[in-house]
Amino acid sequence: MSRNRSFSSVLIAGIFTLLMGCTQERLLFYPEVLPPDYRYTFPVPCREINIPVAGAVLNALHFPVADARGIILYLHGNAGSLRTWGEVAGDFTSRGYELFIYDYRGFGKSTGRIDGESQLLADARAVYEYLRKFAPAQRIVIYGRSIGTGMAAYIAREAKPQLLILESPFYSLTDLAARHYPLLPRRLLALVLKYPFPTHQWLPGVACPVYLIHGTKDAVIPYDAAARLATLLRPPSGLIRIEGGGHNDLNEFGAYDRALDRILNGAAGTAP
Repeated sequence: MSRNRSFSSVLIAGIFTLLMGCTQERLLFYPEVLPPDYRYTFPVPCREINIPVAGAVLNALHFPVADARGIILYLHGNAGSLRTWGEVAGDFTSRGYELFIYDYRGFGKSTGRIDGESQLLADARAVYEYLRKFAPAQRIVIYGRSIGTGMAAYIAREAKPQLLILESPFYSLTDLAARHYPLLPRRLLALVLKYPFPTHQWLPGVACPVYLIHGTKDAVIPYDAAARLATLLRPPSGLIRIEGGGHNDLNEFGAYDRALDRILNGAAGTAP
């Protein structure tokens, strides 16, 4: 009986893993689609930009600042659109940094559809190269949030930005999937996952200071993921622990504001 039960468990796990391999985009991405004529409105001024990439056009927003100290390239999470993600602009413009944020394929007013990790990384690289036409690398801060942390780490490894900031990062998406689906064979999961995002492999190659910000009560990406990533960092990089913070509420904590102050307002060379 135990053998039958064991065989059934393996069979179910294998079937589910294969099914997941065919429907990963539905499991990972929850875009809000906006009509082409949608007009963005935010408390701080911005201009809309469209960046052509292979097979699509990525919609982006630029929030300028007079006499800016630098510019943030922001890679957002796996849901919504610039309609709401643009609300983060004040966190950075109030500290003297411009913000440049874009929607992934199929999000907001961006065209096309997401189809694999290499495509997402190529798009992120194209956006970074677009930004480099107007700002030197040493004035660019790359900021990743949730699923955007994997892309941010990859770009920062290739580029030479001023800083890399990862909010609610994962060790790898393969590792995170194994945590959420513990009954699935990890080896098989690694074979079928189209979005492994091995952040732990990319971070050691990042030359600039890296700061991780993570809530201790994050139910989506456990705090332990950031703690393990922190062991891969070199000084003056560091991990900022937001006590009691979840996955989507870190900006409601004073510790988050203080962390951004220390990182962006002149203390970037010292770990918080």
